[in-house]
Amino acid sequence: MRVISKARLATFWSKQPRAEKSLRYWYAIVEAARWANIADMRATLRHADPVRVRSGNTLYVFNVGGNLYRIAAAVHFNTQRVYVLRVMTHKEYDGNNWKGTL
Repeated sequence: MRVISKARLATFWSKQPRAEKSLRYWYAIVEAARWANIADMRATLRHADPVRVRSGNTLYVFNVGGNLYRIAAAVHFNTQRVYVLRVMTHKEYDGNNWKGTL
């Protein structure tokens, strides 16, 4: 898979330095993956869940760093691309406000 973009991850870890190691690990795993569907994705990353957002699209939310952080991403299996849309702390994710902006 191709992750677009690593810069969004780096922006988050510049504000949350403890997240850097976990986000780099997630990035490396996803970049090495070749997923055809959600079953393939969950075989690699068990904690990936589909979430419907306000726009009506379904995104995937990944638990990262022992459930401390969340990555909301659009996963396009057909083009092998993962678009990082939002990186959040667990608290930000629980607020559910992020769903209305995507």
